[in-house]
Amino acid sequence: MSENPSRTLITAAEAAATPPFPGRLSALLLEHGTMQLRWYAPKDEDKQTPHEQDELYIVASGTGWFRRGPERVAFAPHDALFVRAGEAHCFEDTSADFGTWVIFYGAKGGEGSTESLAKTSLKVVSDRAATVDQLVG
Repeated sequence: MSENPSRTLITAAEAAATPPFPGRLSALLLEHGTMQLRWYAPKDEDKQTPHEQDELYIVASGTGWFRRGPERVAFAPHDALFVRAGEAHCFEDTSADFGTWVIFYGAKGGEGSTESLAKTSLKVVSDRAATVDQLVG
């Protein structure tokens, strides 16, 4: 399904019917730049490991618990869950109908990585300099 990056709509039913590639836990649906849209629906124990990119889950169906580090929160459909790159996390005690959109994005190491922060800091400094020039000039 990822071959067509210009797709406007991918339904939850299409996503749920897309099998993961061998050796992967989630199905790749779309790629654009650093962003990947995936579908994840573990049927038993969630065996995922920390990822290299920041990650956003948007729960499509089902309920359960989400653990990120020491924090454990209940979730339901339409909830959004954020995980920084490299953080341990997993879904626990999920209902049989659980399925979630997964969005990976940004640089390896995450938006909060030293490299990403340096780029952001440089942009902020440049933006502030332009603003000061506009005010003074």
